[in-house]
Amino acid sequence: MKKWISILTSVIAVSVFASCWSAAASGADGSAEVKEGIDYLVLVNKLHGLPDGWENRLETVTLTNSVGDDVEVEAKAYDAYEQLRTDLEENDGIFIELDSARRTIAEQQEIMESFIEQYGAEYAAKTVAQPGLSEHHTGLALDLYFKLKNDDGGFTDIYYNDDMVQYPEIWEKIHAKLADYGFILRYLEGKEHITGYGYEPWHIRYIDDAEAAKDIMAQEGMTLEVWLGAVTDTDPEIDFGSSSLYTEEQLKEAAVRIKCDFANWEGCELHSLRYAGDACSSEENLDWLNSLDEKAGYTRAAEFLMDFHSPAEPYGAWEKDSEYKDYQMWLGLTKDGEWEIVTWGY
Repeated sequence: MKKWISILTSVIAVSVFASCWSAAASGADGSAEVKEGIDYLVLVNKLHGLPDGWENRLETVTLTNSVGDDVEVEAKAYDAYEQLRTDLEENDGIFIELDSARRTIAEQQEIMESFIEQYGAEYAAKTVAQPGLSEHHTGLALDLYFKLKNDDGGFTDIYYNDDMVQYPEIWEKIHAKLADYGFILRYLEGKEHITGYGYEPWHIRYIDDAEAAKDIMAQEGMTLEVWLGAVTDTDPEIDFGSSSLYTEEQLKEAAVRIKCDFANWEGCELHSLRYAGDACSSEENLDWLNSLDEKAGYTRAAEFLMDFHSPAEPYGAWEKDSEYKDYQMWLGLTKDGEWEIVTWGY
C-alpha cells in the first residue's frame, strides 16, 4: 500500500497531533491528571481494529521527506527511525527516507471513498484497508524508500514499489538492523494467510522493545500475530503443478491473492493450496464467472483447491473444529492482468 496512497493523501492536510501520552495535565478540579499511554505491541490488522481512544493518546511529529511530502509518525518511533537512518548512512552508505506513516481513520475513509468513486465499491473493498483496520492508524507503521547516491554527489529517489524490489541486497542490509532500534519487518513473504498482506520489504513496525524485536526477527517466518498468540502459525504446502496457460509467477500471484483473503477467515488454519489444472480455465467456466459479475469482463478463469481447519468454536458457515478438503477457490483474470476471487465453496 504505497504510491497510490501517497498520491491520494498528498492533497490531505496532515496535522501535527501533539497530545502528551505520559505527562501530567491539569484536570477540571485543578488536580494532576495523567494520560494513559499507548500499547506499542498493539495488533491492528484486518481482524483487529484500532483501540478506542488511541488517537487521543498519541503523540506524533511531522517531517518533510526528500520528495516534499509531509509524513506524520509517532514520536518514539520517529526517534528510533532517526537512529536507524543515521546508522545506515554512516555504516552502510544506505540513505533511507519515510514515504508514509500515520494515517487517521478520517483520512483512510477519504481514500476508501476516492477508490469507490474511481473503481467501484467491490474493487475498493479488495484493495484498501477498511477505516479503523489499517496498521498505519497507529503511527507505528512506517513505509520506507531509499535514495541512491549519484557520481555527481546528488541522489536519485528509488520511490516506487516496482523499482524498490529490484534492490534486495539493500533491503537485506536494512532489515538486518531493524531490531536494534525496536523495529520488525511486518509483512513477510509466505505469511500472507496470517498477515493479510503480500510481502512488503519497505513496511516496518515499531514495537519499542529491541529485545522483543530481536526475538521476532531471529525466528524465520515469525509474524507479530503469531508472536502475540493471536493466531496459530501454519506453513501451508503450495503446489502450482504444471500449466501451459499460466507462468509460475502468475500462479504465485493468484495464490497470494487467496492467502491474503484467507487472513479474514478468523480462527481458520490453512494447510495447503494447489492449482487445480488448466482444464479449469475452460470457456464454459469463464462464461460462468463472468455471469456472476457481468461488469468484470474476466479474460481467464482459474481454480485452486484448499485444505484448511475451521475454528474450534462455531464461526460463520463453518462446522466447528473440522477439516475441509479440496475447498474450491475460483479466480478471474481481469483485463489489467490482476486476479480477483470471484466465488468459493464446494
